Amino acid sequence: MSAPHSILTRIRRRLRYLWRGLALSALILLLGQAWCAWQVYQYAQLPTQLPTHADAAVVLGAAAWGKNPSPVFRERINHALILYQTERVDKLIFTGGTPKKGFPTEAEVARWFAIKQGVPERDIIFEIFETRSKDTYQNLANTRLMMQKHHLQNVIIVTDPYHMARAMTMAQDLGIRASPSPTPTSRYNTATRKTRWQFFVTESYLLFAYRILYFGRKILK
Repeated sequence: MSAPHSILTRIRRRLRYLWRGLALSALILLLGQAWCAWQVYQYAQLPTQLPTHADAAVVLGAAAWGKNPSPVFRERINHALILYQTERVDKLIFTGGTPKKGFPTEAEVARWFAIKQGVPERDIIFEIFETRSKDTYQNLANTRLMMQKHHLQNVIIVTDPYHMARAMTMAQDLGIRASPSPTPTSRYNTATRKTRWQFFVTESYLLFAYRILYFGRKILK
């Protein structure tokens, strides 16, 4: 066999291995994305019956309009109030910072709303460090700190159905003992099919991206 022919054979073999590796990687990524989409769907289809008792309900932040919660945030708060009023939880934890300096934080707005509904201040856990959080992971990381400070063992997480898979995944990674309770009156439940589909796709992608980043951090440690 001539030298040029031998070199071409090796190049072809390496290219074949490269393409097989790329195809396998693409398949793994596709399966991972499909698994995340399935999880988002499963959590969104959870039955609406109230979960068993926990120390507190954690309401994940959403937009606040001035001193009022947005419709999406209001329904999360209302669902947590039902958990509290039916004695499924003893305390309420509200989370969320503010996108603009000088405006009330989401946690503060939710706290004011709950107090107006008759919840005693002593039953609302509020820490100033949580008002600086900007995303779901920070909400839950600060929730863990509040649980440690106030000696809470378990919580019920309240958020919108399609958001629940990502929230529960992050809670598990943070070592938080949590049960899911999706908001049954979520505004996304009455949205158009196109809006629900967009939210589903977005949450599936965000969960997949989070898992990739989390896996990468675990490898680098």
